[in-house]
Amino acid sequence: MARLQLKKIQKSYDDRVQVIHGIDLDVRAGEFMVFVGPSGCGKSTLLRMIAGLEDISGGELRIGDRVVNDVAPAERGIAMVFQSYALYPHMTVAENMGFALKLAGTPKAELKAAVDRAAEILQITHLLDRKPKALSGGQRQRVAIGRAIVRKPQVFLFDEPLSNLDAALRVQMRVELSRLHRELGTTMIYVTHDQVEAMTLGQRIVVFNGGRIEQVGTPLELYEHPANLFVAGFLGSPRMNFLPARLGPVSANQAEVVAPGGARLQLAADARGAAAGSDCTIGVRPDHLGLAAAGQPGLPGRIDLIEYLGDAALVHVRCEGLAEPLIVRVPGSDLPFASGATCSLQPDATRACLFDSQGRAFPRPAGLTSG
Repeated sequence: MARLQLKKIQKSYDDRVQVIHGIDLDVRAGEFMVFVGPSGCGKSTLLRMIAGLEDISGGELRIGDRVVNDVAPAERGIAMVFQSYALYPHMTVAENMGFALKLAGTPKAELKAAVDRAAEILQITHLLDRKPKALSGGQRQRVAIGRAIVRKPQVFLFDEPLSNLDAALRVQMRVELSRLHRELGTTMIYVTHDQVEAMTLGQRIVVFNGGRIEQVGTPLELYEHPANLFVAGFLGSPRMNFLPARLGPVSANQAEVVAPGGARLQLAADARGAAAGSDCTIGVRPDHLGLAAAGQPGLPGRIDLIEYLGDAALVHVRCEGLAEPLIVRVPGSDLPFASGATCSLQPDATRACLFDSQGRAFPRPAGLTSG
């Protein structure tokens, strides 16, 4: 395993189009880190720069104790697994997995032991004599991962490896990748645009946007304490609800906000320094929004649609002054409400987020814990 350090990493094409804007990042030895963001945000480009498949226009990249800006990909101690399996169709699984070692002149006994060990870890020992055409998509991806394992790299790089699989296989492979990391303990960097993959796989997540890092943290940190509106809206399904509001009186522990329709809410946020009456945005996740009968304290609204999911229901509520309905996630499906009914929405004051007029989150009060 190895530590990765990225200092002021930049990437530009033809000295005019800059796609990576001075990235600073420290990936700990043995960590499973996930790069996530929308298409075109630069996450795959950065991964390819780490692998040596893209030149670094500026900054310094360290793998372990070495600066590797100008080191050839084969000498960086990394192994990369791509979205495409890229298996040789005329070779067996065992031959595909051991091909790099064969080219390196590894003795046959050592090569076989490495392939057998990787196959055991990935539970594909019974497939070693098959050709790729006789494998399912999930099995082919395991072979591609096994081909990387036999090289015993310091760092594994995964570039959206599950995007070609169906939904059920993606869930299964996520579990297997987590188990693989626990067993090998090797540093892993995983690129995806799927925020569910990011939340379930990463020990820490890096959220990218426009070639820059928006926030780095554990899945829970990013979910509960997003740094800005972009992170808040990108992570979570359904996405966080946003309500335009105005600031009222504030203190170190609480901020009063005036929501659309004139409702006044007391939120746990430290908004000192912001002027009373200034614009702000309330962010509250569907799980942190309560649904009560009309006339109760909160935001008055009318139920527009109910989506039944079996174990829960998503209730879409239209409120005065909002262009889009707010979504409430309610456990169970036996609701005392129906479409068209009036109701009241009650944000959890300790878990709602508050953002300033620039979209930056106000900090939570010191010592506040999320449930």
